[in-house]
Amino acid sequence: MSQPAGTIAHSPDFPLDRPEPLAPPQEYQLLRQERPASRITLYDGSQAWLLTRYEDVRSVLTDLRFSADARRDGFPFVSPAVRASVGGRTPFFRMDPPDHDRIRRMLTRDFMVKNIEALRPQIQQIVDGFLENLLAQPQPADLVREFALPIPSAVIARLLGVPYEDHEYFQSRGQRMLSRDSTLQESAQSVVDLREYIGRLAESRLTDPGDDVLSRLVVEREATGELDREDVKSTGLLLLVAGHETTANMIALSVATLLGHPEQLAALRADPALIGNAVEELLRFLSVVHSGVPRVALEDIEIAGVTVRAGEGVIASIPAANWDPEHFATPEDFDIHRDARRHIAFGFGIHQCLGQPLARVELEIALTTLLRRLPGLRLADGAEYAPEKAVYGLHRLPVAW
Repeated sequence: MSQPAGTIAHSPDFPLDRPEPLAPPQEYQLLRQERPASRITLYDGSQAWLLTRYEDVRSVLTDLRFSADARRDGFPFVSPAVRASVGGRTPFFRMDPPDHDRIRRMLTRDFMVKNIEALRPQIQQIVDGFLENLLAQPQPADLVREFALPIPSAVIARLLGVPYEDHEYFQSRGQRMLSRDSTLQESAQSVVDLREYIGRLAESRLTDPGDDVLSRLVVEREATGELDREDVKSTGLLLLVAGHETTANMIALSVATLLGHPEQLAALRADPALIGNAVEELLRFLSVVHSGVPRVALEDIEIAGVTVRAGEGVIASIPAANWDPEHFATPEDFDIHRDARRHIAFGFGIHQCLGQPLARVELEIALTTLLRRLPGLRLADGAEYAPEKAVYGLHRLPVAW
């Protein structure tokens, strides 16, 4: 359990509790002031360093002396589920250069801003369709089930080349894979299931390729020997799960945040052109990668007044960094007029999120459409937040209109 406000355990259990569902743990503020590099205790009893200052977090994420390779001794896992999620062939975001760079370059074209912008009409069509489904439900309706989750699931399925009719299969396994409530065996089995699923789809692309990311990986990369099938499975699994889990949680949390700040909501309704700025502030304010970004030191490194020894794990806290008052004045205030573009909700450095252009466009379209079509949108009772998720979000968000 977290300690009361004003006191900090010497090596608190991590992840820390969230007394307020839309705010980071209170301890981050105290740690940032008193022990910006603090020892924490992970689920298995091992210890790591937690960094809570913006500059320190950015420094770690750009310093290649801190490895992203989950296979290295000392790499910090925050739960059995996260440990199991890297089962099988290591996904490229858990690799260091040059392997990370080699695979990432193969995907850059599909996620370039101009190519994602060209998808706006298709994404708008998907959003409109699920909004009609939401409107057809009795009130109050669950925004997560009817709107927030299916939109990014359908978008990434179309982009990747996965049949959307399989959404219940890949959603349920993705959630089980990343939940801290799952056992190591449950998460590991979900990884196996999804890898086999991607493998079957990849096999079909050898003879029947389409205009999608998976087909290009198989035809342009695997067939030429640049990737093997295990790499294709790992890459496809990463894109599929990360491509819907993060954005689904951001859509639901963004609606909850806007409806909880009526003056900000009114300003956005009065000037829809603020949506781009509002999305950046929502990304900063919510920072859904709430377990932080793990790294392991490759050599002894001085940071935040301590020496991190070779082989010691580090958790770079994205929520703490994005609420650092040295970089964002009154960070606890949600303000859509703020210039929040310096946030690091998508990480920083060479490993920052490949899909961030897609996430931004999906958020802009989903929120704009929802607020335009439902001027009476309001929260109903029964919201269920999900702190056990590796990506913070909601299980349910009942709304009426």
